[in-house]
Amino acid sequence: MCLDAERQRSAYLDLNECAGPLFKIGHDPRVTPVGRVLRTWSIDELPQLLNVVHGEMSLVGPRPPLPEECELYGPRERLRLLVKPGITCIWQVSGRSDVEFAEQVRMDLDYIAQWDLLLDITLLVRTVPAVLARRGAY
Repeated sequence: MCLDAERQRSAYLDLNECAGPLFKIGHDPRVTPVGRVLRTWSIDELPQLLNVVHGEMSLVGPRPPLPEECELYGPRERLRLLVKPGITCIWQVSGRSDVEFAEQVRMDLDYIAQWDLLLDITLLVRTVPAVLARRGAY
């Protein structure tokens, strides 16, 4: 992202491609050429492995939302915050940013309710082709 990306956000609100509290633009003009490559290949997620090592995140779990998104959450969406966030999740392997917010919430809550180790292993394995396919990576 460019240095003042957060300050420029209000200028691009009309380009938001997501419903709910999410703010995503497929071809965000604030993303630098290098940043676009990092995002497309999910290389920008690698530093989160340090958060996993420190115990702040899990490999699999609901994606961590931005604080300003949490402010707009209702009681149902807040349930996602009761578990440790993850680097990958069910909706990450099901279309990433192309999955609507309401569907992300539903998938995350289903994941939380049905969690088991085999599910996490399955999601980790499915993450590799999802990243390589690059669908919804923006």
